[in-house]
This record gives sequence, C-alpha cells and structure tokens, in this order.
Amino acid sequence: MPQNIEIKAHATDWDHQLATARAIGDSESLLIQEDIFFACNNGRLKLRIIEGDHAELIHYHRPNRSGPKTSDYALLPVTDPQGIRHILATAYGEVGVIRKRRTLVMVGQTRVHFDEVESLGKFIELEVVLGERDTHKFGEAEANRLIKALSIHETDLIPDAYVDIVRQRNPGTP
Repeated sequence: MPQNIEIKAHATDWDHQLATARAIGDSESLLIQEDIFFACNNGRLKLRIIEGDHAELIHYHRPNRSGPKTSDYALLPVTDPQGIRHILATAYGEVGVIRKRRTLVMVGQTRVHFDEVESLGKFIELEVVLGERDTHKFGEAEANRLIKALSIHETDLIPDAYVDIVRQRNPGTP
C-alpha cells in the first residue's frame, strides 16, 4: 500500500508561505476539489471529484495527531462519480462534504497543498510521497525541512482532517 508522510497546518502568512513554496518548487497547478466522505469503520473513505479533470475513490489510514504522520492509502480512478456516490451514500451514508480550492506546488517528491477550504479558511498540507526505498525517517525529515522553510510553527499544526473540523463545529451536519 502506498504511503505518505503528512502534516496539516493553519496558513498564518498565506502570501509569504505560498511565495516561498513557489520559489523552491518544481511545478504548480490549481485544483478545484470536492471530497465526499462516507461512513467507514476502518480508516477513511472519500470520493474526490476534481473539477474538469477526474474523480477517484480514496481509502486511507492516518492517525489524528499534529506533526508528521504516516498515511497509508489506496486510490481507484472513478469514471462515474455520481453513480458511485449514490451507491456508497446508500450503503454507508455520507458523513461530510469538503469543497476546496487547492494550489498544488510540487517540491521534489512532496506535494505542498495550499488549501482554501469552504467555511474553514486557509491551510497548508504537506504530503511527502514515499518511494519503495524511502524510509519513514526520510519522509519525516523532508516534512520537517519544509515545515521550517515555510515558517510553519508547532502551534499552527492541526491533527484532524477537514471533515472532522467541520463536524466538530457543526455536529450532525454531513
């Protein structure tokens, strides 16, 4: 199963942090995403629809804690996102929907996401994509290097997924 080392943080100086990422990055793209989360007893399950591009079903395990953490994930391309959404919602129930505008800056093998999340605000997410021979220690070191380069402070780090934050603020709202 593929793995990332991830962090999520509040973007406390968006313009400066984005400019820094662009200065050290290799490429940039803009993604408009809708993530539909489904009830899942084993990890998390979401359908990601990327406007004008594609959709994918994503299952992942990641602990809710601040700082670099391992995420095990599996991706499946989806050709009929509304059909699969209906089936999964009927079978398991939707637990939340997250809409975001994501600026993706690639820095080496790290996906640096600058997320403008509807109703939540601005965040930075790092995903150090681990290759077959990369160790967790390597991924954590790379995440920590970028945390420092982007001036992300320990108090900016958040442990939860966006959907968890929305559900904490609005209990009972999918």
